[in-house]
Amino acid sequence: MKSKMYLIIGLIILIILSAVVFMQQIKFGKLPAKERLERIKKSSNYKNGSFNTQSPTPIMSEDVSYFTFIKESFFERNKRVSPVDEIPSVKTDLLNLDKNSDVLVWFGHSSYFMQIDGKKILVDPVLSGYASPFSFSVKAFNGTNNYTTDDIPEIDYLFISHDHWDHLDYETILKLKSKIKKVISGLGTGAHFEHWGYQKNTIIEMDWNEQIVLDTGFVVNAVPARHFSGRGLKRNQSLWTAFILQTPTIKIFIGGDGGYDKHFSEIGKTFGPIDLAIIENGQYNKNWKHVHLLPDEIVKTVNDLNAKRLFTVHSSKFALGNHSWDEPLIRASANSKQANIHLLTPMIGEVVYLKDSTQQFTEWWKNVR
Repeated sequence: MKSKMYLIIGLIILIILSAVVFMQQIKFGKLPAKERLERIKKSSNYKNGSFNTQSPTPIMSEDVSYFTFIKESFFERNKRVSPVDEIPSVKTDLLNLDKNSDVLVWFGHSSYFMQIDGKKILVDPVLSGYASPFSFSVKAFNGTNNYTTDDIPEIDYLFISHDHWDHLDYETILKLKSKIKKVISGLGTGAHFEHWGYQKNTIIEMDWNEQIVLDTGFVVNAVPARHFSGRGLKRNQSLWTAFILQTPTIKIFIGGDGGYDKHFSEIGKTFGPIDLAIIENGQYNKNWKHVHLLPDEIVKTVNDLNAKRLFTVHSSKFALGNHSWDEPLIRASANSKQANIHLLTPMIGEVVYLKDSTQQFTEWWKNVR
């Protein structure tokens, strides 16, 4: 009996030690320290050793038990979380764009490229084909990973909304290093970039309600989001954020991740009207309704933001939720039509002309099983 007990204890210790060793890998990044940590401690959004949302935000909904969560996630898995068919896409040559064109090109999920008023911008790029510490898990849907870092031109501004694996991809960031002029992120995320070899003077970290002038006519404001952060066991050591990007000719809400709350109306009152709101719609679940938008909350979010047009992201590439892969687009399209909201629905790789309010898009998901 004692020998069996010692064997079990030994196996548990071995598993724990293996996990600790695994998490020492460079891709997990680095926690903020020294000057970076001292600045964080001065933030009003940092209390008791971690960043906090404006409103109480449990990761799991109050009426959901972990037993229910595990049961639904592993034993009641939706059979259509991934498509059977290949996701349709096109391949736009980003290296040879007309320098005078103002465009957006989506890479699936929350990754996209923009060229606006002569500046090239990249948001939350994940081009490795997976969104996980493990290359064999959370793999991209077939047809969604046609872009590589070789297809990306020199980038003036790289925006990172937070450090979760589906928004901050070590492999992609490492390969892009020589092409990135400036990184803009929330407080603390810069520790990862510096750990990965980025020069300190290329990293701009922002607190909520902070404004930075990037260049003549280019101003960015970091604004609150209702989410969380963390690449390992310790959560909320860096700040998740959304951004208001004002260029000489257009104002864009770069939403990142986050559940519904009063901050959207506050952002709309301060910065509206907004020309284009880019908000998440996908990988949601009633079990974590406080940290991700639900489809029926999109209309009021757009109205709160006082936004003229809507582009939804966080869908069509990775299965992180338990809904049918096409449900986010079906519901966003239906709700937008009913509310008379101008919704952009490009295929991956399709050019969106940011200043053409008449551009039409197909409901491409209807032809994919």
